[in-house]
Amino acid sequence: MSAAPVIRIVAAVIRDGAGRTLPVRKHGAAVFQQPGGKRDPGDADDLATLARELREELGCELVRDSATLLRRCSAPAANEHGHVVEAEVYTVAVTGEIRAQAELAELRWITPAAPDVPVAALSREHILPLL
Repeated sequence: MSAAPVIRIVAAVIRDGAGRTLPVRKHGAAVFQQPGGKRDPGDADDLATLARELREELGCELVRDSATLLRRCSAPAANEHGHVVEAEVYTVAVTGEIRAQAELAELRWITPAAPDVPVAALSREHILPLL
């Protein structure tokens, strides 16, 4: 039996003043997940990937010196059956108006201890419990 294919991503935890966090849902997806994505060949490092993804998906800018590595974790991929996602997860601050764009259908501010939306296993098992 072979190992599941791995998808490596960089993900963001964005919080508001009330302690809520911001997961996103892609078009055609049933669950919410942390914003972020896969590194492109031109991305110098995790934070370059995160800055690009946040700009593309949410229309906001990463405050680069705000980024702190929260954890590295893995779980079954939410949208790619039979794959495992491995994530570098950073808590970050952003500037600008946040809005769902590009491949995102929806975003929602949620309470980490009691999310009122279905969330991906990576968020549910490894990220939200830390918040």
